[in-house]
Amino acid sequence: MENPVIIIAGPTASGKSQLAIDLAVALNGVILNADSMQIYKGTPILSAVPTIQDKQIVEHRLYELFPNNFNSSVVDWLNKIVPEIRSVWQENRIPIIVGGTGLYLDNLINGTTPIPETSKKAHQETMKLLSEISVQKLHEKLKEVDAETAARLSENDTTRVRRAYEVWLDTKIPLSVWHKKDMIKKIPEAHFYIIKIIPDKKELDERCYLRFDKMLEQGALEEVKQLARANLDRKLPAMKALGVPELLAYVDNKISLEEAVDLAKLHTRQYAKRQLTWFRHKLKANFDINKCYHTDKNLIKNIIFNVKNEL
Repeated sequence: MENPVIIIAGPTASGKSQLAIDLAVALNGVILNADSMQIYKGTPILSAVPTIQDKQIVEHRLYELFPNNFNSSVVDWLNKIVPEIRSVWQENRIPIIVGGTGLYLDNLINGTTPIPETSKKAHQETMKLLSEISVQKLHEKLKEVDAETAARLSENDTTRVRRAYEVWLDTKIPLSVWHKKDMIKKIPEAHFYIIKIIPDKKELDERCYLRFDKMLEQGALEEVKQLARANLDRKLPAMKALGVPELLAYVDNKISLEEAVDLAKLHTRQYAKRQLTWFRHKLKANFDINKCYHTDKNLIKNIIFNVKNEL
C-alpha cells in the first residue's frame, strides 16, 4: 500500500526507542519523534533523547527542535512532522513515528480541530489586556463570549484562558464552537500501522526506577543545574520534564537529593501509569506487545510479516 506510516506507542521506559531502531534497520525506515519533551533542547538525558550511537545506527529526526524557553503546542509538532513524513516517502523509505505523547499521536491519526492560527494583532491585543487586568478578570470576559469554555477552564490558567479569548477575538467564533466542528486530518493520504507496547505494571515500574538511576549516572543532575543557572520560567513545558522539578527542588536546597530522587521515581511511575491507561483505552493498535521490549529478532520478524500483510 502507498504511503505507509508505522507508529510505535507506549509508556515511558517500555522499550519504544529500541523497537523503533530495530524496525528501522529491518525496513529501511527513518525514526520521527512524537514525544513532547524530546522536542526541546537542554535536557537530552532526562528526556531520553536518542544517543549519538543510536543516531549512527539509523536516522532520527525531529528531536531537540526548540529551545527550552519555547512553549510549543501539538500544532507546532504537526506542522513539523507532516512534511517530514512526506519527505521520507519521497526517499522511498518508511517513516517510523515513536513516542509516548498520546495527544500528538491522536491528532496525527484522527485529525485535529479546525481552529485557525490566530493573528498577530489578536495576540498582541490579548497580551496587552492581560497586562492591564488579571487573568481572573480575563476569565470573566471570556465567560461573557464563551461561557462553555470558561466553565471548563480554571480562572488561574493563564495560557488556556488567553488562548480561548484570543480565538474569539480573532474569529468571533467561541472556542467551544470550533471544538464541535469536524476534525481535519493533516495527512489524510497516510496509512497507519500502529504498534502498542502495554507491559505489566510491575515490570514497567522496575524499568522506570532503573532508568532514572542510569540518568543520574549519566549526568542528569548537572543538566538540571544548567537549567537553574539559565533562570528560565519554571512554568515552561521543558521545566516540567520528568525529574526536572524534583531535582530543581534539590538544587534550590528545598529537599535532599535522596528525597528528590524518590519523588522523581514516584512521579515517573505515576506518569507511566497514566500513559498505560490512555493507550489501553484510547489507541487501537494493529499489533500489541504485552511486555517491555528488548531486542527480539523473532518478534521483529513477526511484526514485519504483519506490517507487509496489512500495509
